[in-house]
Amino acid sequence: MSYQKRTTPALAAALTGALVLLAAPAAHATVVDVDYACRTPIGPKGAVSPIDITSVRSGSGHKLTMTFRKGVSSSPVELGKGAMSPSAVIRIGGADSGTLTVTGPPNAEAIPANTPIKISDLTGTYTPRKSGKVTFTAGVLTIKALGTTTTCTPKNDPKPSLELDVTAPGAATAPSGTGQLPRTGPLDSAVALGTLGGTVLLTGAAGALWLTRRTRRV
Repeated sequence: MSYQKRTTPALAAALTGALVLLAAPAAHATVVDVDYACRTPIGPKGAVSPIDITSVRSGSGHKLTMTFRKGVSSSPVELGKGAMSPSAVIRIGGADSGTLTVTGPPNAEAIPANTPIKISDLTGTYTPRKSGKVTFTAGVLTIKALGTTTTCTPKNDPKPSLELDVTAPGAATAPSGTGQLPRTGPLDSAVALGTLGGTVLLTGAAGALWLTRRTRRV
């Protein structure tokens, strides 16, 4: 009975900690206004589009989706169905660094002339190389249509649209090639010492047996 009274508070504390860990948010997303300066075949254009980036766990990585709330740039002629293909760069910061290219399908419907081009959701998979809090910020947008290329660059130094707490694959495992098994607590040490003691005991017994046989032969 006394054992149960001593262990119950510890168990309750462990369960509470686990619940807090499960309830902790893994990501923080924010809609950010991005002021694009676009270089088009007919000259410079500009547009502001609210952008958000969301994440869904996918194996050892994270599938990111970049969403444009408003259209950017425009075309002097109508873009028929499937005539426009978008892609963009997401800048990675914080604990990790680099860029990720995200792409989307061609336009599903025709885009009238002189109308802001609605960008479909752009997706890509990010695999962390380092563990910690990583930020994702909208970068250069590229629009290809009718054999031309339009590039739109953020000019207002936008803030990150997403902050994600990530773990690099293999970060929690022991380094390969060490020849050692991970230890989890005193029990492992006790088992190791017991094994060593047993080995010494067997070695001693074998030595004694060898000496006994040798004495008998003499």
